[in-house]
Amino acid sequence: MRFVCNQQVLAKALNIVLKAVTPRTTIPILKGLLLTVDNNGILKMVASDMDLSIERKIQVHSAEEGSIVVSAKLFNDIIRKLPNDDVEVTEENNTVTIRCLSSEFTIVGQPAEEFPSIGTVNSDERIKLDKAAIKEMIKKTSFSASIEESKGIIVGILIEMEDDYLSMVALDGFRMAVTKEKKANNDSKKIVISAKIMNEIYKIFTETVEDEDVEMILDDKKAVFLMEDTKIVSRIMEGEFIKYKGIIPKEYSSKLIIDRLELLDSIERASLLAREGRNNLVKLSLEEDGLVITSSSEEGNVIEKVNAHKEGNDLLIGFNAKYIIDALKVIDDEEIVMEFGSNVNPCLIKPIEGDQFLYLILPVRIAA
Repeated sequence: MRFVCNQQVLAKALNIVLKAVTPRTTIPILKGLLLTVDNNGILKMVASDMDLSIERKIQVHSAEEGSIVVSAKLFNDIIRKLPNDDVEVTEENNTVTIRCLSSEFTIVGQPAEEFPSIGTVNSDERIKLDKAAIKEMIKKTSFSASIEESKGIIVGILIEMEDDYLSMVALDGFRMAVTKEKKANNDSKKIVISAKIMNEIYKIFTETVEDEDVEMILDDKKAVFLMEDTKIVSRIMEGEFIKYKGIIPKEYSSKLIIDRLELLDSIERASLLAREGRNNLVKLSLEEDGLVITSSSEEGNVIEKVNAHKEGNDLLIGFNAKYIIDALKVIDDEEIVMEFGSNVNPCLIKPIEGDQFLYLILPVRIAA
């Protein structure tokens, strides 16, 4: 095997592929990177942790066919430290030599046959996706998924295709995020993919050509995202996702229409004094002339007043400030709607018009 490639081109491709490598694996070959060169001058790099597999193709020159597995971390570290010039990589008898200007490294490889296949998908149906829209949907939901592996299916994001929309849903038992985009769907489908993997997909979409088309292929066990030079294969989580629509309150007794940035800034300031170990508590008081936000600790207290249009009853309710801040940070709208049932019922954050997003946040019980 032999190929020559510019150092920066190679380093950029490696940065994408190595998102599928985990140092925590107990399977040594999964710490490796599969390099394969064909007779058309295409270098294919593959990495996998069995849950997520990434394949990236780049054009190289002076190519000779062959394949080898190298240590992913070591190979990447070497390439990143080389100067911005042509890099020559050759392999003979499982020994890989890397040359660039006056530098030469020799590292031990492993036979390509030992690297696991990332598998094929048993489906011919391809679903076209808008890359920018999918990125935005991941950003608007992934932070709400549980980070505790023991919680099972809710460490994932539900991707739901129904009728004329595509939606993503994430929840962790204290909050929920739902986002929708209009999209024609031939069939109704529901899959759940780990939020960790979806965040890696978000990064890959960010690092590849912005207007590049994305296609998704699904079967019972895997989801494949295809771009021109990149293939991402993700394991689909097993189990049934929580029936989230039944959690969403249908009625409210109090409603605010409020400037998102003003609210975000005020809650961030109030959270500076939220008592550690007490759920990062801030209190929201819905009053006739707007919203009053308070927080206190042994070190002091803070009062923030935000202009808002209120409908319905006055209300005093407590929240973990982080949960509100996380939602407000990913919303782009200038104004939002907040709906409340009582001081023990969840709050809904919604757009003024439409149903492109919805955030549900459970309150913290406070003394009367």
